[in-house]
Amino acid sequence: MLATIASGTGRAAGGPVTATTPAGSREGTLSEGRASPGEAPAPGAAPSPRRRILIALPGLHRVRRGAEVALESIGQHLAAAGHVVTLVGSGRPDPARAYRFRSSPCLPRERLERLPSIPVLRTVYAYEELTFVPGLAVQALRDRHDVTVACSYPFTSWTLRALRLGRRSPAHVYVTQNGDWPAYARNSEYRLFSCDGLVCTNPVYYERNRERWRCALIPNGVDERVFAPGPRRTRFGLPDAAPVALMVSALIPSKRVVDGIRAVARVPGLHLLVAGDGELRAEVDACGAALLGRRFRRVAISHEEMPELYRAADVLLHMSQADPSPLAYVEALATGLPVVAHDEPVTRWTFEGVASLVDTTDGAAVAAALERALGATSAAEVAARRALVERRFTWSAVARQYAEFFEVVLRGSRGS
Repeated sequence: MLATIASGTGRAAGGPVTATTPAGSREGTLSEGRASPGEAPAPGAAPSPRRRILIALPGLHRVRRGAEVALESIGQHLAAAGHVVTLVGSGRPDPARAYRFRSSPCLPRERLERLPSIPVLRTVYAYEELTFVPGLAVQALRDRHDVTVACSYPFTSWTLRALRLGRRSPAHVYVTQNGDWPAYARNSEYRLFSCDGLVCTNPVYYERNRERWRCALIPNGVDERVFAPGPRRTRFGLPDAAPVALMVSALIPSKRVVDGIRAVARVPGLHLLVAGDGELRAEVDACGAALLGRRFRRVAISHEEMPELYRAADVLLHMSQADPSPLAYVEALATGLPVVAHDEPVTRWTFEGVASLVDTTDGAAVAAALERALGATSAAEVAARRALVERRFTWSAVARQYAEFFEVVLRGSRGS
């Protein structure tokens, strides 16, 4: 089966570039003989040319949310592969990173929660972006780039698209880390969205956008050397022998953490550990205390502590019904944890049968799935989860796919 990657400026136009996909599969490759998402390229495949790549996101090097972890990991592996990579964020440089980091200050979203929602500035994320882009423009203009990469819209993407000023324009790639609505919506500021290439982090996004934009289906990844099975730790205030469900999630309505608490409360003796923060923190804490009492604990920890957190749990519970490509899925798999998640096309594509997928609007079904998952801990089951990660979801393989897609985008946008 052939998936068309449209040429031109990113909109569907003549002269298609094609990407091969195995029959019956959506895990498309970028050219014949190259590997499917998460898999190593074919032996003898030609390396990608050395490119100058700029990646921008306000939270880079300041917070370690999913999008920040993903873009920093991709940048690190691209730089290690020989590309000249610059990241621009609001944090501080880390000399241990292989890429170059430049800082653009911004006001963090937590300080902007009381601002009104108005056209364009509809969310705290947009306000945060608006304070970030003046410094981004200064940093981006210091060097020439072949490709710019963003996953936030509108202001970061608009700023990177505006990098012309008489120079040879870099190709702009947008990544659907936080959703694909900028790419398909036709109203308000979304009418102004444009890109030369769209990275779709799941097959639903790919199918929805492939006719309009030059697309590649590339999942998120994990460092399988860091996230791995190991001795159970108890420093998070959990009883040594008690079964523990883990939720790794922002505390926002779409993540449905309160519904997860209610489901866990149906399972006698099951403790719940929630790792995350957000606008619903007070509601989550109150519900946890009321329904679970001492069986509930919420923590906010650094990403460096996350491997130990997964090893403190027995099962990962994720209640969201429409996530782009949660890092928690692949981090749990790499650690060997069973997963309970919502049954929908993205989770079926992600897990390939190694997770318990249910209708998460049904609390009784979630509770029953949790009880089943607590017993899914054999060596063979753990090995199957690890094997899936090693085949499809390592950051090194994901970064190779990004490099390959950049070449497709550059050939299409420049005719080179």
